[in-house]
Amino acid sequence: MSRSANGADGRTAIVIGAGIVGVCCAVSLQRAGYAVTLIERDQPGMACSFGNAGNIGSSSFLPYSTPGIARRIPKMLMDKRGALKVRPGQFLKSLPWFVRFVRAGRADRVARIIEARRAILTRALDAYEPLLRDAGGRDVIQAKGKLMLFESEAAFQAVQRDLGARRDGGARVDVLSSDEVRQLQPGLSPSIVKGVFLPELSHCVNPLRLTRQLLAHFLARGGILQAAEVKGFAPRGDGPPRVMTDSGPCEASVVVLAAGVWSKALARQLGARVPVESQRGYHAMLAEPAVDIRIPLMANARNVLITPMEEGLRCTGIAEHAGVEAAPNYALTDLVLDHARALIPGLRTERVSRWMGQRPSTPDSLPVIGRSPRHPGVIFAFGHGHTGLTMGAITGKLVAELAAGGPTTIDVAPYRPDRF
Repeated sequence: MSRSANGADGRTAIVIGAGIVGVCCAVSLQRAGYAVTLIERDQPGMACSFGNAGNIGSSSFLPYSTPGIARRIPKMLMDKRGALKVRPGQFLKSLPWFVRFVRAGRADRVARIIEARRAILTRALDAYEPLLRDAGGRDVIQAKGKLMLFESEAAFQAVQRDLGARRDGGARVDVLSSDEVRQLQPGLSPSIVKGVFLPELSHCVNPLRLTRQLLAHFLARGGILQAAEVKGFAPRGDGPPRVMTDSGPCEASVVVLAAGVWSKALARQLGARVPVESQRGYHAMLAEPAVDIRIPLMANARNVLITPMEEGLRCTGIAEHAGVEAAPNYALTDLVLDHARALIPGLRTERVSRWMGQRPSTPDSLPVIGRSPRHPGVIFAFGHGHTGLTMGAITGKLVAELAAGGPTTIDVAPYRPDRF
């Protein structure tokens, strides 16, 4: 039987999943005095954490479901160039999730969700500071702001609820004319009539490097990385259930489930039915874009994000419901590229790599952070949707605080697993 080396007072922890959330949980638990074993079946950081847009969305307070969403979904699904896709045969499987999604968009619930997102997102960047300071990776996150682009007044008016939520939360929002947009970022299409600059936002120039630098620091301090697939759990009388892997059972005083979209099936084995759905995202990485993009760009009407990174220009978009096992539809990256070229006419797309990742999304746009309802020695930390990179460090901090049994930085009740 595998067992972690003893930490302070014999405290041990197992973290399942080595994406950015799992690695941050492992590092935070280690900093709190736990001896930690991190279990990952694939290469650490190579799932959803690898290919995200790199944005640290610390003022993305508005959830994805808002009042009137039920009327908008059919139109979104019928738009061949739109961002929401549902594979044939998947709609009925995803229907219960969409029903909850629509219910989350009621005005009274949206107000509560905004408060819950604001509480965790406004602490996201600060939570990374001590981790990156110790790991020597501060340069991987850069504070250059984000520029939102609008090709019509209607598109600008459509984001007023989002901008209002950001302002109400204390974020700075600068509305720019078309000339001011081009002064800030040359090379953009003449179709852009207005912009919004969010100067306080940051972005990650290499999400994989971020995850691996934190992982390397964790290992250098005695953490254990175990290459194994978690198959389930077995009862254990004096603590959380044993973690059963394809290389044998493991046990610890705390178990953290942070396996992204794959957490859903494992949580069910623990008696918790958590409505997490894979919203598959796609990216096109341009090695030689031929245009100097200085700051991250976002066009809400096209649902495309364009982020300058160490290895080129990353263009991301799409929310595809196709299940976890379906093969990627890389034709959707061509749609993302079409949108990017429309915004940046001089963009070169000859040297391109394509990727698809599974965003673990909840209907209410809030992560699942809290103790398992039936197994209090197990802590859930998944369901971060489009903001996993943003929430990685603050989630790790909250998990370590929960494990210690003391007060948490923020009230975690809005994120509890049994809220649905």
